[in-house]
Amino acid sequence: MTHHIFKIQTRGQGLYEFTDQLRNWMPGGDGILTLFVRHTSCSLLIQENADPEVKTDLRNYFARLVPPTTDPSMSYLTHTYEGPDDMPAHIKAAMMPVSLSIPVIDGRMVLGTWQGVYLFEHRDAPHDRQVVAALN
Repeated sequence: MTHHIFKIQTRGQGLYEFTDQLRNWMPGGDGILTLFVRHTSCSLLIQENADPEVKTDLRNYFARLVPPTTDPSMSYLTHTYEGPDDMPAHIKAAMMPVSLSIPVIDGRMVLGTWQGVYLFEHRDAPHDRQVVAALN
C-alpha cells in the first residue's frame, strides 16, 4: 500500500479540483485509489471538469437546498455558535461523499474524459483541508 496526504487550501465555499495533484503523485501499477477527507464540513466529488458553470450550479444548488442558519427556514437548528455556515456545512457533508474509490490501471486513474476529482468546501472562510490517498 502506498499513501499520501494532500493539502488543499480553500478560499470559501466552492469546488476545488485536485485531479492533477493526484496524477502527479500516482505511483505505477494497478489497484484501487481510496480518497478520504479528514474534515466534517467538506466533501469529495467526482464531477465534470470541462465547463466551470457546473461548479457554479452545484454550489448554488446546495446553497439553496441548505441555506445558512440566518435563513428563517433554518431556525430549528441549534448548532449555531460556530457561525451561520457551520451547521449547514455539516449537513451538506452528510449528504455527499467524504470518501471515493477510483480504479487505477497502469498507474493511471480510470476517470472519464470530463471527470475531475474535487474537494467541495462548504464553509465560507478559507480552510486548510487534508485528503488522505491510499493506493491498494
